[in-house]
Amino acid sequence: MNRVLQADSSLEKEKLELHSTQENIKRSIAKTISWRIVGTIDTVIISYLITGTLALAAAIGGVELITKMVLYFFHERTWNNIKWGK
Repeated sequence: MNRVLQADSSLEKEKLELHSTQENIKRSIAKTISWRIVGTIDTVIISYLITGTLALAAAIGGVELITKMVLYFFHERTWNNIKWGK
């Protein structure tokens, strides 16, 4: 009986450790948004320096904001499922 309880306790500990190494979706979304804000500001500045037109730079930044946020979210979630390096 003692072995069963120890095995059950060990299994619960492994589950907690596994859960603590994975980020939840809300955290991934928050990281995605904050990183994209930084990246989009960079893109708008670079686009403005190249084109000299603020409206065009803002349009480029707007498109880039959406596409890269979606790509980053899926990239982050995929890496969260990879055990290598954890």
